[in-house]
Order: sequence, then C-alpha cells, then structure tokens
Amino acid sequence: MEDEHDTPTRILRALRFRPKGMTITEMAKQIKATRNSVSKHLEILQIAGKVNVRSVGNAKLSSLAQRVPISAFLCFTKNLILVLDNSQRIVQINDQCLNLLNRTKDDLIGLTLEEAELPVVSTPEALSVIEGLERNQVVTDLRYQSGGKDLFFQMQAIHTTFEDGEKGCTLVLEDITERKQYVRNMEFLARTAMDLVDLPAETNIYEYIAERISELVSGGGVMVTSYDEVNRQMVLRSIKDEHFRQNLKKIAGKDLVGMVFPITELLSRAPFHYTPETFLPLREFVLNQETAKNQVTFYDICAGIFPQEICDITVDTLNLGKMYGIGLVWQDQVFGITSLFLTQDAELSEREAFESFIRQASIAIARRQTEERLRRSEKRFREVVDSSPFAAVIIGADGRYLSINRRFTDLFGYTPADIPTGEAWLTRAFPDEAYRSEVIAAWQSDLEYADKGRPRPRTFSVRCKNGDEKAVLCTPVELCDGTQYVTYEDITDERRAYRMLLEEIAELRRQLAARQGL
Repeated sequence: MEDEHDTPTRILRALRFRPKGMTITEMAKQIKATRNSVSKHLEILQIAGKVNVRSVGNAKLSSLAQRVPISAFLCFTKNLILVLDNSQRIVQINDQCLNLLNRTKDDLIGLTLEEAELPVVSTPEALSVIEGLERNQVVTDLRYQSGGKDLFFQMQAIHTTFEDGEKGCTLVLEDITERKQYVRNMEFLARTAMDLVDLPAETNIYEYIAERISELVSGGGVMVTSYDEVNRQMVLRSIKDEHFRQNLKKIAGKDLVGMVFPITELLSRAPFHYTPETFLPLREFVLNQETAKNQVTFYDICAGIFPQEICDITVDTLNLGKMYGIGLVWQDQVFGITSLFLTQDAELSEREAFESFIRQASIAIARRQTEERLRRSEKRFREVVDSSPFAAVIIGADGRYLSINRRFTDLFGYTPADIPTGEAWLTRAFPDEAYRSEVIAAWQSDLEYADKGRPRPRTFSVRCKNGDEKAVLCTPVELCDGTQYVTYEDITDERRAYRMLLEEIAELRRQLAARQGL
C-alpha cells in the first residue's frame, strides 16, 4: 500500500524535473500512486501555493509554483507591507511598517484598516483602491501630509491566496517622496531658468528670487539683499513669506525692506572672515544666542543694527533655529546674499535645487548688469554722436541707419524716416544714376581695401532734401563689428572759394601773358 504521507514530497520531486508540467496520469504513473491520491494531494499543494495548474486543451498540466511566501521576505524589504484578509482585517505586517507607525503587532493584528486609522492606507483614496480591487494587481500613487511636508507612496494592491484557500490582499508601499521631489525640483529649475531669461528689465529680480525660494522651501522665512558695490553695503530688497515679514515689522517697529546693512566690513572680520569666494557655497548657521568662541548669533548677522534684546526676542518669537546663507555670486563678483530661516527641527531637503536656483539667479543678475552697462555705454555714445559739431550717422552691418544726429538733419534736411536704409540715402542724395554708381563703386573699394578703424575720406556732391547741391567731405570708419560711423562736413563754401581762387590765378596769368606779349 502506498505511503500517503510521502505522496506530496514525491509529487514535488517529480515536477522539479518537468518544468513544462505533467498531467495527473503521468504523475500517478511516475510515482506509482493512484490518480485519486495524486488529484487529492495536488489540490492541497495548489491551495498552499506550491503548485500551479493550467489548462492545455482538455488536459490540465501541473507544474511547480515559482512563488516566494510573503513571510519569507517581509523582514528583508525596505518597503512597507500589510497583509489583509477578505474583510480587510490586518493579518500580517512587517517590522519596517511597525517602526514607521511606532505601533506594535498586538495593537494592529485583527483590526480593519478603518479601525486602525493608519496613515496613507486608511485614507479614503487608498480604501477606494482596495475595495475596488478586481485585477491581480493595482498600482497607484498616494499623497500624505505629515508635519507640514508632503509624503508620496506608491501602493501595490495584490490579490493573495492563503494556505487555507481564503482570498485576501497584500499591500506593498514604496516611499517615492525623494523621487517625486527630484522630479518636482527639476521641473522647478527648468521653469525658473526660462523665467529668468524672459524676465522683463523692469521686474524686481530680487523679489522674484525671494518668491521662488518660498515656493521651493515651504515654511521658511526668506531675505534677499543686494550688494551696493560703490558704497560697499547691503540693501534688503525682499522678505518672504508675508507672515514672517509682518512679525519682523512688529518686533522692529518698522518694515525692514529697503534697510541698509553696512555688513561688508563685518563679514571681513571674525568670526566670518569672508571674501567673495566664501559667499559661493551654501552655509548653515545655528542661531544659538549663547555667546561662544566662533559662535555666530542672530545679533552678528544683523550687523549690530538692532539691540541684542531685540534680536533675542526675534529668535524666540519666530522660533528661529538655523539660517542658511548663500551669496548671489558669479565670476568672483558678489551681487547680494540670500538667507533662509528655518526652525531648529526643520531640514533643508531641497538643498541641491536651492543652490542650483541661486546659481541661475546669479547669472541672470550678472547678465542684467552687463546689459545695463551696455545700454548706458550705447546711450553715452549716441549722446556724443548727437552732440557732435559734424553731421554724423551710424550704419549697421545690415545697411540700416541706426542713428542720425541733429546736425545731419540740419545739413541735409533728411530725417530717419526719409532714409531708413543706405539704399534710400543713396537714391535721394545721388539722384543721377551714373554718378550714384561712381559713389557706390568708390565706397565699396574703400570698404574692401581700407583697414577697419581707419578713416576713408571722400568728397561727393550731395543733393539735399530741398534740392540744393552741396560739396560734402564724407569720412566713414568701419568698427570691429561691421558697424560704420560716418561724418559729413559741408565744404561747399571752401570749394567755391577754391574755385574762385583758381579763376583769379588764371586771370592773373592771362594778364601777365598779355603784358609779356607787348
């Protein structure tokens, strides 16, 4: 008589060497057992999750189940795992989940999710997913707020069959907060990079910086100062958020935005010893009010502008525990300082995104200042051209007349609207086609052979707007970028006087020749 106790072991051993599966008849023949016995033990093995059964035509093939029991890996995964029965009662929970919840198994086993009132999985969103579980597995993202911070979990709800055949559900939760935060920070940096490029010149860029930092780091107070290089002092440009600003105003008795901090000399002394290079990295200061060697207090940071008592009240009232300071610096030039104030327990989890944004903003400020200096330089140059005693124009490399001074209009009568391009000027100033061709040929010859920066004087006869003809000395100079600066000097009177002189000389020669003939 066959040993019934040993039958399950022999079935599993036989299936181990037949990965594609076996029928009941094949299995009974191989292990020398009856079909009824094999069928009974296969059913038990299937319920236990050790054997899979699939239909192939009219036959049913049994094969080893490639499953790992949940109990085998509950303690070895960093994910949070809860196992529920068909009534959503907790029957198993791993240690990682218990440690996070600060609960014990005795507190939770046997309770439903609603009764347990657990974070994340007891929310209406999670319960809705679990109750509507129809497929073998459902994956969804859940958001949970704790301590003022957003936490994100990816929850997998998996159909589960217990050893007794009862159906249930296994919840696997993966903390994806860092992943979500990374994506959020990358989107933030991409958006702010575009904003800073397109930011209008009239926009207060320091205000924009403070607003974006408040958006990136919630719950913190932000101060942004600009550096006045001429007077070597800091000017407080913006404070965010509004609650932080109003509390400072109440304590100080006035709005601090616009205040001047003679902080440059302070930073060069102990305990700071700052140079422009030391503004570059993000630095953390613990705002402990007790005096200690090399200790930086809030009183120090305020450059002694406010009394020690006011500084202590500010720290206590606003629960200031630490300050993160970083300079708005680009290529060894300091444009200001950004300060972020947090409570003692708060952490700057967005550190890399914070530093990257400050670098973006520093480059934007540097570009702004360069553009502003360029605008001032261009304005001065145009003022010099406009106040020149000679008629003058600036012609772009594309042939457009960029600037025409007042003396030019006084001399010829043409306005910028009359001659927007070099072609329009040539047509009006030299209406005779043959003469215009000579002028163009001479101009192109000078342009081709003369060195840049060297004047190329030529005298031409120019038709004015009122029809007068004037002899003009044109002196163009080509600049390094292809722009041309051209001055025009009216030499009509000089030319007329020169002709009269030639005529007088000719007349004297005739008279002299007549006398000699006598």
